[in-house]
Amino acid sequence: MLNIVLFGPPGAGKGTQSELILKKYSLIHISTGDLFRKHLKEGTDLGRKAQSFMDAGNLVPDEVVIGMVKDKLEETPQANGFIFDGFPRTNAQATALDKLMTDYGHPISGMVSLEVPDEELRKRLTLRATTSGRVDDQDPEKINNRIKVYYEETKPVIDHYQAQGKYVPVHGVGTIEDIFKAIGEAVDNF
Repeated sequence: MLNIVLFGPPGAGKGTQSELILKKYSLIHISTGDLFRKHLKEGTDLGRKAQSFMDAGNLVPDEVVIGMVKDKLEETPQANGFIFDGFPRTNAQATALDKLMTDYGHPISGMVSLEVPDEELRKRLTLRATTSGRVDDQDPEKINNRIKVYYEETKPVIDHYQAQGKYVPVHGVGTIEDIFKAIGEAVDNF
């Protein structure tokens, strides 16, 4: 079973690249952003809890995120593997995900981290706000806060997977096809 953590700051292209990875490797996509939006739309307790943190541009607490991910894993026991897009975002989540996947008998295969300069991230997020209408991309202050939170709270997750020999950085600027080719080379070596 192939289980990939697709990692990077907001606007790095995780959603775009995950679609291509899904097609090539026949994996199940687990995007915490999608899970949040689903729970928000359905008005679940987890969704309401997540909303207050997302509105401020902050990370949703680990127990809420892990609960959503566990539910998704349990819904798809027949999967060939998973791609985790935007999760884990903290070392506590990485540890919880490792335990969860090990308990299922299918540990994380590797982490692919999209590396993109901050100014490019800001451009992409601002553009995405106009094309997708995502509220969290419409305010420059929230964008800057999300990038800051990534560096302070999320980027340390790289160390977690690097210590396991499962971290592969990929330059996330260029054509979608070129970036995907580099990702494919990394995944094929997991």
